[in-house]
Amino acid sequence: MGLKSMVIDAWSWLNYKPIYSDPALGMPNRRAFPEAHASWVPAADERRLAAYKVLAAYDNNQAGELAQIVDGDAARERREFGDPSMFVDTLVSHVLGREQHIVVPGAEHAPGAAGTDAAAARAQELLRTWAEDELLSMRLLQGERKAVGLGDAVYLLYWDSSKRRVRLKTYDPGWYYPILPEDGDGADFPERVHFAWELPEDKKRGLKPRLRRITYELGWIGPRTASGVDRTGRPVRAPVMSDPTDDTPAAPLLGAGDTVDPETGSISRMYPWNDEPSWQTCYLTDATWDLGDLKGPVDVDTLPLDRARYATSPDGEVLDRLDLYLDFIPVIHQPNTVPPAEEHWGQSSLAKALQVFDELACSDTDAARASATTGLPMIGISGVSDPRAQFDVAPGAVWKLGADGKLTSIDTSPALRELRDHRHDLADRAANVVRLPAVSLGTMDPSKVPSGYALELSLGPLDSLIDGMRLARAHKDMLLLRMVHRLHLAGQHPDWLGVPVQPARLVRGPYTPTDKAAVLTQAGEAYGAGIISLETAIRMLTEAGWPIEDAETEIRQIEARSFEQARLLADALGNPEEVARFLGREAPDTPAAPPVQLPPVTGEGNDAEGAEEPAGDSGGNG
Repeated sequence: MGLKSMVIDAWSWLNYKPIYSDPALGMPNRRAFPEAHASWVPAADERRLAAYKVLAAYDNNQAGELAQIVDGDAARERREFGDPSMFVDTLVSHVLGREQHIVVPGAEHAPGAAGTDAAAARAQELLRTWAEDELLSMRLLQGERKAVGLGDAVYLLYWDSSKRRVRLKTYDPGWYYPILPEDGDGADFPERVHFAWELPEDKKRGLKPRLRRITYELGWIGPRTASGVDRTGRPVRAPVMSDPTDDTPAAPLLGAGDTVDPETGSISRMYPWNDEPSWQTCYLTDATWDLGDLKGPVDVDTLPLDRARYATSPDGEVLDRLDLYLDFIPVIHQPNTVPPAEEHWGQSSLAKALQVFDELACSDTDAARASATTGLPMIGISGVSDPRAQFDVAPGAVWKLGADGKLTSIDTSPALRELRDHRHDLADRAANVVRLPAVSLGTMDPSKVPSGYALELSLGPLDSLIDGMRLARAHKDMLLLRMVHRLHLAGQHPDWLGVPVQPARLVRGPYTPTDKAAVLTQAGEAYGAGIISLETAIRMLTEAGWPIEDAETEIRQIEARSFEQARLLADALGNPEEVARFLGREAPDTPAAPPVQLPPVTGEGNDAEGAEEPAGDSGGNG
């Protein structure tokens, strides 16, 4: 009957926009989103790519420019004052916290103390050094800007042989095309991931419009390959064959450390982070196609390989299913929220408040128009002798009126006042929808807060929001640090060899104002009563914003001056070396005590040979 069906999916919160959900087709407008309708884009990703563009337009004050395609030139006149961008920046700062720390359980104790894990301490030191060299905080800020604003962020980890460390790169989620299992959970990690984007025409270099695709995929371990060329001169990879002999023909060679199962013919490999051999490895392919060569029903996952031109790495390796010697894909998809069941994508923090932002833009536009009539009032003049005369409203202007002439001024300031009040109501409504209280946006007057307890209650919605957002990131943060450790082992970095992979965590700092004095009192009393350890007390102070850069160093410095505890430890153990180790000092060298020599025993009952009799009468009483 020609009726459009109602679509409810991860992007249906944008269905209210005609430009996103065409009334006739129910699909994004082709003029507004040409990249979403490219021939190589899968149909399931069209609405996702269009939603990313809409959200990016709101973040960059370009929603009116995008709406102009459907609504006409009048849409360009509306005011956009950066409210969505302010919400995104506020949420990014809250979800990141004031600072971030890499913590490995067992590494926060002082060296030599009970519970200290040397491997954990070494892994924590290496990870923190890597984070400082790689500017991890800045990379996280880039990724969180994408995750909060668009709903998704993507990180790529790779080994840089020139810098001798793992590099971290942030990708736009619009370039990310995972091949998800059809019968599995959407939260499952894909076994094949594409990064694809179009390259514009370059007339100076004679290059046509192209499509570049970088693919990471898991597959069975195969024989060793090397860079070469095919019959057309195109760079490709080919198996490395052994030299034939009279008895044996040429056969494919195995990679370093690979073994073949004689029964099945499968190739296995022992990775330094596994306890058992693995049969899988990760392959990297980097290829480019001319858009004119993509004909027929093809998408990003079914591009014709015979038309591909493979790239070459700085090491001279052709990137045509290059074996990375990894049993995992070094790509991390970070959703902004915990995805619903059987879903893969997160949701932007602006999603549910977009209609309020539209109303804010309209209210700002109306207020701007009303302010023009308020600043330059409208005046009616009657009784003018010459009705064709023109008058200008200016300071000191004098008009000659007739006998019955009069001036009538129209005051539009009440309308402007109502528009401003309406604007404040809409701003509060948007903050309530996003769950950002006024105190977190910095729009509340601190003098109007009745008490600290009332302030803490007002932050309740923000606490639940940030807890949910950090829950969606907790596992991915651990996964990122685990991949960093494994990639350093795969790269044979000498400092990382022999250090087992540890369950490292990325601890995000506080995001709300904290009472440092109250936390200090709580931590001091609990530690003094023996309820918590010194490590826990230091962690509480660090999370409250105290300037403690390294918990391990801080604990070592505290214990080096804990002479009273050292005395108690000496009384309990009687071991000077243990006490010196507690204080971080060397035990003094004490010479061995000489053996005790007792004098000979004399007196009555002494039958020792050669003992002399005492003088006097032995039988008298004196």
